Amino acid sequence: MEANNYQCEGCGKQAKLRCPSCIKLELPDSYFCSQDCFKKSWVIHKIKHTVDNNNYTGNLRKGKVSAMRTVPEHIEKPDYSETGVPVSEQTARAQREIPVYSQEELDQIRYSCRLTRECLDLAHSMAKPGVTTEEIDIAVHEFCVEHNAYPSPLNYYNFPKSVCTSVNEVICHGIPDSRPLENGDICNVDVSIYYKGYHGDANETFLVGEVDDQTKNLVKTTYEALMTAIDSCKPGQKYREIGNIISNYVEPKGYSVVKSYTGHGVGRLFHCAPSVPHYKGNKTGGVMREGHVFTIEPMINMGTWRDDHWDDGWTSVTQDGKMSAQFEHSMLITETGVEVLTARLPTSPPLEFLN
Repeated sequence: MEANNYQCEGCGKQAKLRCPSCIKLELPDSYFCSQDCFKKSWVIHKIKHTVDNNNYTGNLRKGKVSAMRTVPEHIEKPDYSETGVPVSEQTARAQREIPVYSQEELDQIRYSCRLTRECLDLAHSMAKPGVTTEEIDIAVHEFCVEHNAYPSPLNYYNFPKSVCTSVNEVICHGIPDSRPLENGDICNVDVSIYYKGYHGDANETFLVGEVDDQTKNLVKTTYEALMTAIDSCKPGQKYREIGNIISNYVEPKGYSVVKSYTGHGVGRLFHCAPSVPHYKGNKTGGVMREGHVFTIEPMINMGTWRDDHWDDGWTSVTQDGKMSAQFEHSMLITETGVEVLTARLPTSPPLEFLN
């Protein structure tokens, strides 16, 4: 296939041809000026095909990722929307203070979380065999634009899509692509929405078609662990206790808790204090106080808790290639307990593993 204004990978001249193997494997395009230059470069170039395959720990293979979408000018955007750098968030991390919100701010956060829930339910309704994660991303992006909101993941540290879609052995931060979901998959969709200055954040893992009982039990246990942890939230509870509660729930069932990622504060910023680890014995500081808003989002694996990464710089996968599930809510500590801001609605699609 001809191309213009590209340099040959072999000699640096203007390129006219793409590597057919890269096209077949849906790898980033590599260009060559001629068949002769392609043949001379083959010994070195073919390493790209092998290296890419060596990043996979399980059966999942990445598809083609389309270009980043845009958001209309009239929609209010976070500070990283153009540069990819959340400067205000980095400043807040240095301060390490847990925000306490006014009632007016909490009303705004509630609305952002309500939009997040509605959008997550839309994604749930699409999680069926034959649907690509790219199609889910398009639907999430369009939902945000229609509601004058910004999809929080978009260009956050240069993340290329509007939602994270994590399939099977992907723990988190999966990039939506051209791969169709298959019967027996599980797919986590992580939706975060920024509306008029405030973020909401939630995710769920969906069963795609007929899922085997072993995997279904992993998903069910992960959901139950989250809800058990939420039930313990109230003023005076130590944030470190969340990890003990989750671990004590899932580990006797033979599962492991991912240690590389945590829950976090959410509201004015996409991520801020407090940090909420999900594994037992963690040393995180802080005590829940009225007005704190944060997420709990345990990632539970069928095998080892250790993770690896694909070469896209985002996709985190289980090191042994076994299944991983995750659920997340945003919540508010009230005077007497906790309010789940992204709680499921009467109209939410039922969670299949609870039937």
